[in-house]
Amino acid sequence: MFVDEVKFNVEGGAGGNGIVAWRREKYVPFGGPSGGDGGRGGSVIIRAVANLATLMDLRYRRVIKAPNGKGGGPKNMHGRQGNNTVLSVPVGTQVFDEGTDELLADLVEVDQEVMVAVGGRGGRGNARFVSSTNRAPDFAEEGRPGQLRDVRLELKLLADVGIIGYPSVGKSTLISVISNARPRVAAYHFTTLSPNLGVVGWKDFQSYVVADIPGLIEGAADGKGLGHQFLRHVERCSILVHVLDVPPDFDDGTGIDWTERDPIADFERINRELELFNPELAKRDQIVVLNKVDLPYVRARQEELEQHFADQGMTMLTISAATRQGLGALVDEMGRRVVALREGTDEDDY
Repeated sequence: MFVDEVKFNVEGGAGGNGIVAWRREKYVPFGGPSGGDGGRGGSVIIRAVANLATLMDLRYRRVIKAPNGKGGGPKNMHGRQGNNTVLSVPVGTQVFDEGTDELLADLVEVDQEVMVAVGGRGGRGNARFVSSTNRAPDFAEEGRPGQLRDVRLELKLLADVGIIGYPSVGKSTLISVISNARPRVAAYHFTTLSPNLGVVGWKDFQSYVVADIPGLIEGAADGKGLGHQFLRHVERCSILVHVLDVPPDFDDGTGIDWTERDPIADFERINRELELFNPELAKRDQIVVLNKVDLPYVRARQEELEQHFADQGMTMLTISAATRQGLGALVDEMGRRVVALREGTDEDDY
């Protein structure tokens, strides 16, 4: 199951208590205080790891507490510190303080970590309070409690290219034929219930990551469909591939009502939802792709659509994910743009 948001309480371990103890060996004539310090409590740490893709492991955990420190002992023996509790999360996880909504960390690299709850300091034993005016202190400190905090984790997938578009335009089929992803594909809306990640191998042994972002329809920014749940993943993508199709003007047997759908209107609606969610997304580099050109009714509108986007200064690529027509040109176009962004060069150099 894909889980990309969880909330829970974290608590650092309490410090161990210091103790009051005395030396009573017969060869120490005046004895003296010998109470040791308590150990510091363990802290709660969140660390990004490479082998996770979801927050599922933390979904049902409500309180996560680090171990307490041990109390001090006689003969100036210090108590053992509590072990840190380390929570593993996928790369791309953002850590928020739920109470203040403060972003504590954006874990975008493997082994990057953040301490979200600090363990309490251990109390001092009576041996630590000896002074010239108090040679035999008969008191010690209690350990301090650990830090308490409510945290929220949000996962934003790290992908170079995000594939967006209305349901049933062929996004899942596309990612399955250009990458190693194997999403579920079927002829009805919202087949894809979670983002899919795939790695595309390109020339000169280069590769880049693509993500299929599901659930975008009109009103997605307001929570309609599945879009609000997954729009955050689009924010991580450097380049967007906007997949369009031409709805059939006849009953195609899928039971889907195509009467209110048009590729140009779809394009404008999705971009409007991106802008409503985050105005910066409207400025993101996009590759417009017309899918299913193996079908006659799609080819009938190909020239019209090419002219429309040309008038807007955009190039529209035509493909058929089902028959693999035009996929080489699309993979090359994505690869050139990704590498150019990574290296800060002009995409025409590739």
